[in-house]
Amino acid sequence: MTQLQLIATAPMGLEAVVARELRELGYTDLTVENGRVVFSGDYKDICRCNLWLRTSDRVLIKMGEFAATTFDELFEGTKALPWQDWIPVDGEFPVEGRSHKSQLSSVPASQGIVKKAIVEKLKETYHTDWFAEDGPRYVIEVILLNDRALITLDTTGPGLHKRGYRKLVTEAPLKETMASALIQLSRWSPDRPFYDPCCGSGTLLVEAAMQAWNIAPGLRRTFNSEDWPVIGKELWNQARDEAMDLTRDDIPFEIAGSDIDPSAIQVAEAAVKAAGFAKDISLKVLPASKVRLEGQYGVMITNPPYGERLSEQAEVEKLIRTLARTAAEMKTWSFFAISSTKQFEHYWGRKADKRRKLFNGRIECQYYQYLGPLPPRRKDTSPLQS
Repeated sequence: MTQLQLIATAPMGLEAVVARELRELGYTDLTVENGRVVFSGDYKDICRCNLWLRTSDRVLIKMGEFAATTFDELFEGTKALPWQDWIPVDGEFPVEGRSHKSQLSSVPASQGIVKKAIVEKLKETYHTDWFAEDGPRYVIEVILLNDRALITLDTTGPGLHKRGYRKLVTEAPLKETMASALIQLSRWSPDRPFYDPCCGSGTLLVEAAMQAWNIAPGLRRTFNSEDWPVIGKELWNQARDEAMDLTRDDIPFEIAGSDIDPSAIQVAEAAVKAAGFAKDISLKVLPASKVRLEGQYGVMITNPPYGERLSEQAEVEKLIRTLARTAAEMKTWSFFAISSTKQFEHYWGRKADKRRKLFNGRIECQYYQYLGPLPPRRKDTSPLQS
C-alpha cells in the first residue's frame, strides 16, 4: 500500500503528548515539530489515526514542501504534486492558507495561485475546463513560513475535538482534545477515583470515561476522507470494527463531578448521556466548599473559572484557596488545574510540583500539577490496549 507522509497537528505545548499517542498506536517513524508531528503511514493509518487520536486536532497528508519566494514558484511547485491521485473529477477542493515571515505575505493571493495550479493539473488528467466541485470534499492548505510552502490535504474535516457527544456547551468550554491531554498528563488510570469540582460541560469526565473503557474518540462521528474513492469504505469499516473490538466496557471506574451552576450540570448531564455514561458518571450541583472526596490515590483535574473580569477575581481567589484546603486534607490524592490566573500558586499556598504552559483556545495558561503518591502496584492489573 502507498506510503504517505502524514501530519497529526497539535495544540502548542502538546506536541509530545500527540507523539506519545502515536507511539502507543504503533507508529515509530516520528518527527516532532512546532504544532505538529510528522509520521509515515498508509491509507488504513489515515482511518486509524482519525478514529484513535485523542489530543490531535487533525490528520493531514503532506502533499509537498518547497521553496516559494514568487508566485511562479508557488504555482509550479503546487502543480507538480500528484493531485490526480487524490481528487476525482467531481471533487470539491477549497484552499485555505497562512503566511508568516514570507515574501508571499498575501494569503488570499497565495490561495488563488494554489487553486489555479491544482485546476491546471486536473485539467490535464480529466480533459475538461470545468469542475462542478459537487462531490467529496478535499480541503487543501498552503502554509507559507520563512519562504517555504507546505501543502497539505485534510483527511479529517471538522476538528478531532468534535467527538459528537457534546450538543450544548457552557460559557467557557474546554475542548475535548485539551481535556484528554490534561488527563493523559496526569497519568490517571481507571483504578483511581477521578473528580472535577468545576465540571462545567462535563468534558473532563466524559474524556476520562472514554479513556477508561478504551473507546476510540472518533467512533461516533464521520470524516471527510470516508467519502474519498482512493481510500474506500472497506478500510474505514475495518478500522471501525477494530475500534469496537478494543472497547472495554467491563473496566470499573469511579468518575464524578460537580459544579455550583445548576445549568452547567444540565449541560454536563446531556453530554454524559449522549456519550453513553449516564449510569456510570455521578454529577451534583455543589459548591467547591462542600466537596468531600472519597477513596485513596484519587485524581482531581479541573478547569476553574479564570476571572477575566476584575469583578470576578475575588471569587476565583476564593475558589482556588478552597480547592487547596481540600487538597491538604487528601494526602494520597493528586491535584491538577489549568488556569490563566497568574497568582494561582500564591492562592494555593505553595508552588506546583510541575507546571506546563498551554493555550486554552487563545488564552495562555499554566497546567498546575500537585502530585500525590502513586497507588501501590497490583499484580493483576494490565494496561489497556490501543
